[in-house]
Amino acid sequence: MSFELAGIGASAGIAIGPALVLEPATLDIPEYRIEAKAVEAESARLRAALATARDELLLVRDAIPNDAPQETRLFIDAHLLMLDDPALRERPLRAIREEGRNAAWAIHHERERLLEIFDRMEDAYLRAKRDDIIQVTERVLRQLLGGKPPLAHTGEGHIIVAEDLSPADTVLMKRDRVLACVTDFGGSTSHTAIIARSLGLPAVVGTHLGTRLLRSGDTIIVDGDQGILLVDPDTTMLREYQALQKRRQRRRHLLEELRDLPATTVDGTRVRLRANIELPDDRDFVHRVNAEGVGLYRSEFLFMNRPEAPDEEEQFNAFAEVVSAMRGEPVTIRSLDIGADKSLRSEGMEENTAVNPALGLRGLRLCLRRPEWFRPHLRAILRASALGPVCLMLPMLTSMGELRQAKALVRLLQQELCAEGLPFDPQMPLGIMVEVPAVAMAAAHFAREADFFSIGTNDLIQYALAVDRGDDDVNDLFDPLHAGVLAMIRNTIVAGHAAGIPVAMCGEMAGNAAYTELLLGLGLREFSMYPGAIPEVKEIIRRTRIDHAEALAQALLAGDRGALEARRED
Repeated sequence: MSFELAGIGASAGIAIGPALVLEPATLDIPEYRIEAKAVEAESARLRAALATARDELLLVRDAIPNDAPQETRLFIDAHLLMLDDPALRERPLRAIREEGRNAAWAIHHERERLLEIFDRMEDAYLRAKRDDIIQVTERVLRQLLGGKPPLAHTGEGHIIVAEDLSPADTVLMKRDRVLACVTDFGGSTSHTAIIARSLGLPAVVGTHLGTRLLRSGDTIIVDGDQGILLVDPDTTMLREYQALQKRRQRRRHLLEELRDLPATTVDGTRVRLRANIELPDDRDFVHRVNAEGVGLYRSEFLFMNRPEAPDEEEQFNAFAEVVSAMRGEPVTIRSLDIGADKSLRSEGMEENTAVNPALGLRGLRLCLRRPEWFRPHLRAILRASALGPVCLMLPMLTSMGELRQAKALVRLLQQELCAEGLPFDPQMPLGIMVEVPAVAMAAAHFAREADFFSIGTNDLIQYALAVDRGDDDVNDLFDPLHAGVLAMIRNTIVAGHAAGIPVAMCGEMAGNAAYTELLLGLGLREFSMYPGAIPEVKEIIRRTRIDHAEALAQALLAGDRGALEARRED
């Protein structure tokens, strides 16, 4: 019997083939006390499990295709680093030695402690990093308890259906010529989604019921564009999707041909397309899609998953690597966007929590209270500005006082660097993220002191609509097309242009081709997005007329949502 199952389209593409449903890799964690004479042996078991888990990941990294994007390796490297983290090594060993816990219990207890920290995170992207904790610890627990990995056999020619998949599982699927993947859990920012996109593997995640409703051998169609599964499709439906596959292949070749062409509308309006990155090695992906520099470098990833904050020199080296690699293209570095909802394990911060993390001590407001972090952080960014065009962007800004305080600190640090003979760009632009509704509504006020704006739609929409987009119960209310949201975006753009400062957008809305024409109509001329989204957004720009885009924007500002549907049908 044919039926349809909805999920989240995590990686575009169409796949047709038989399902291979993986049994949940459940592990029964024994909890018992060991005698003092068994402590050394139990500690040795844990060290051996950690070492074997590391060896497994090294083999997976060796299996990554040579033409795979660099970010694919970075996820495996992140898991390797986590295996070396004191939290997964020293704390469990201490629990064995001081509390007499068995090794599996010690690892499981540490995992639960770390998951509690990540569950308090408000940012959906960072909250998804909790999956790293689960996947790495399960790899170690399988070594201790003798369990089999989820992909113990090849899935060549099949569509994998699982509760969830680790980065290593996803890499091996590409090597084993799996057609697509489907998971019960996860979202568009989960590791499964990100790696599937980078490897060009169609994926639908968050189906909730996939493993329970599907059986191995079922013929299914995975539509990664629409986020749906079609189970046991009839002949007519199969033919339609086979034709759609061929059209997609032709479109992919067309998009590749646009790589070196400018992002210019039909009537000659030039648009800048820049990339969002997280790690220095992401620069390769930026070059691959010919992005015009980096519109958002998330600096907080230098601070995550480590026992202490990085020093100035380490930060400078990371920033310098990206700035030098961009060969004169601009790099916008967002200052540390971390807070009570994204706690570091540095001294004094581990227990820093908030009743409502989204509205708590985070972003710029936290950094201004922690100068021991903020000063070396800003010095590293200033020093990197001597190597190429760098812009400093302040997140979670809510008041003019915060902006002036940050600018005063930058001037003070410039004087320090000058006295020390260290070079920097004295004209480095200092701008703000517009992600708080009050700032968007008072954009003309802030435009008099900021050198540029970058609209962060993820938080702007969340705050404007009082909706946590990571909450399954209300994320259907997360609406980028709400007339109030569009009015704030338009107000920010108009205010920035009136003051003669650049206005960009770095939130997920910028990378969604469904909104490109609308954003052009609202006046946006600089987009920053996940690098893989650039080709499709560029294609939309190159066939858009600004007068048509402006008419669409006016209709949506007036609440006429049907205008967008009508345009899509055209």
